[in-house]
Amino acid sequence: MGFRIQKRVKVGKKSHVNVSNSGVSTSVKIGRLTLNSRGRNSIRLFKGLSLKF
Repeated sequence: MGFRIQKRVKVGKKSHVNVSNSGVSTSVKIGRLTLNSRGRNSIRLFKGLSLKF
């Protein structure tokens, strides 16, 4: 069993800095679309369900 560290810090109205075991990244939310600096993007279909691409 391994441990996972993840911290999300809000830096603006719709932007965050994400800190985890694998490093630091940023994310920006534009409407239903979330863009991540590592290329992990997702779109929110409705509450509780999102599609990652």
